[in-house]
Amino acid sequence: MENIGLFGGTFDPIHNGHLHIAQAFADETGLDTVVFLPAGDPYHKPQRTQTPAKHRFIMTELAIADDPRFALSDCDMVREGATYTFDTVQIFRQQFPTAKIWWLLGSDSLMKLHTWKKWQTLVRQVNIAVAMRKDGNLNQTPRELHAWLGAALQNGSVRILQAPLYNISSTQIRATLENQTLSDGLIPQAVARYIRQHGLYR
Repeated sequence: MENIGLFGGTFDPIHNGHLHIAQAFADETGLDTVVFLPAGDPYHKPQRTQTPAKHRFIMTELAIADDPRFALSDCDMVREGATYTFDTVQIFRQQFPTAKIWWLLGSDSLMKLHTWKKWQTLVRQVNIAVAMRKDGNLNQTPRELHAWLGAALQNGSVRILQAPLYNISSTQIRATLENQTLSDGLIPQAVARYIRQHGLYR
């Protein structure tokens, strides 16, 4: 049975923290493939609030080129209107009916899972890997999730990754890029070159 992981994000820009947690996602859950899913252009926000999807897609493609387990999908970019995790998972369920599918989310997103579209159906259709933030704490889980999370941790359909999230954010990187002071080690070199070539984040 194929083991597929889905990793959605804005990736504005993709950075080494994303790659680190994607590698841990693959290693710790035995994935054959991690599919990166850049978000589409926001349908309800002015375009200037986010780098256009075409640039974020190419930057992601450049960043993941060195790991053969990593793949890229535009499925969240080409859909119109709001994109929900539930709908994305349905698309992959149809494409890979026999695969075991995992969804990667951060511990802060886990705490809001009960507000997601059709979350109770979603968690029956996908396994969840949780990347913990350093200040993350499962004791803060909302009561709406208690029964489900306790059972899911026991049966293995939710796994807490051992690798912590790096303390790097795309927001910080955009701010340093605006000042042209980005230090090495935060984003892949190929992404840094692309940003310079296209004058992004100025």
